[in-house]
Amino acid sequence: MASDAHVEQMYNVARERYSQYGVDTEEVLKKIAQIPVSIHCWQGDDVGGFEEGADGVLGGGLATTGNYPGKARNADELRSDLDKAYSLIPGTHRLNLHAIYAETGGKKVERNELEGRHFSAWIDWAQNNLHGIDFNPTCFSHPKAESGFTLSSCDAGIRKYWVEHCIACRKIGEEIGRKLGSPCVTNVWIPDGYKDIPADRKAPRERLHKSLDEVFADKIDPQYNLDAVESKLFGIGSESYVVGSHDFYLGYALAHNTLLCLDTGHYHPTETVSDKISSVLCFLDEILLHVSRGIRWDSDHVVILSDELRAIAEEIVRGEFLNRVHIGLDFFDASINRVAAWVIGTRNVIKALLLALLEPGEMLRQVESECDFTSRLALLEELKTLPFGAVWDYYCLKSGVHSGKEWLKEVQDYQTAICNKRR
Repeated sequence: MASDAHVEQMYNVARERYSQYGVDTEEVLKKIAQIPVSIHCWQGDDVGGFEEGADGVLGGGLATTGNYPGKARNADELRSDLDKAYSLIPGTHRLNLHAIYAETGGKKVERNELEGRHFSAWIDWAQNNLHGIDFNPTCFSHPKAESGFTLSSCDAGIRKYWVEHCIACRKIGEEIGRKLGSPCVTNVWIPDGYKDIPADRKAPRERLHKSLDEVFADKIDPQYNLDAVESKLFGIGSESYVVGSHDFYLGYALAHNTLLCLDTGHYHPTETVSDKISSVLCFLDEILLHVSRGIRWDSDHVVILSDELRAIAEEIVRGEFLNRVHIGLDFFDASINRVAAWVIGTRNVIKALLLALLEPGEMLRQVESECDFTSRLALLEELKTLPFGAVWDYYCLKSGVHSGKEWLKEVQDYQTAICNKRR
């Protein structure tokens, strides 16, 4: 473990090195501290939720693998686990919450009847910890989603139920945003699709369009709630056709001025989300980003500091999109310590953003504008060996969190003292 004095010494060396490229690391650290990441609650209990009477079976083409001991069994345990994770992550961050995490006092409440009061404990907790909250309707793991269709169902009663659920969630998002003084991003994702090749691709999309229009009919002040729609390439049970495709939701977001959610696991493996950001922001005011890691499919692995994650962060920073991109996480791994998964994934997103902020953006744009592509390539390669790690360690030190692997010992101690007793 490096001493505080050693961390500061190494940082001063790094600060001097970056200054040679025109980068002020002190200004960079001020910027990174202002970027919130919305940490997803569902990593803590394998997307189970706490609905009364639910069987806990995950549906909608989603799957978690593994059975690591000590997952949260109720909202208090989940909040405790989240508190531990937040304490090991530099900066002040948000919570990404799904509707199935309502607390209904032991009573069964249908999803289309959920209200803000069912999330009051979450709101109070967030207020006490300076977290904003983002929200999601849960259109899966429910008897009325067993057909594989929700908002695009050919059954009018099923569609009505899910429309009402999404409307209720927008109202909950509005209440969250009003009480916390920070806009709640309420994101709609549905699993609807066919396992095999459909005879009619048009009708489900027409029904989805109509349902979405009903969901978003009542306008909500954007200072309290921001609406987002999320696409998917395919899922388990919807391999051949997904109603809410990227093209469908891109068109809907453009036509109706909602946010478009780009989930890094919801595209073909040869597609890169980093290349989509500047394209869609030419036409949309803001977007939602769900950072995940798909391996061969939308497998929701814990986020690592990959080339694509770095490219996404670079695109956001280089395009000056930080105030137009809402960054959230979306992965769930039950094979490793769940608290550690949050810490690893979130710290990696922050590292990627810090790396991007440490680029000499003006210098790079200048040589590119002069068509000096030799210098552009040379600079980009030289940046890879600058002492980024020293800046990261210093940021952690100033944020009051561990900079190196010492955080893992805290998680392991928490696992022994708290999580292992939940068996």
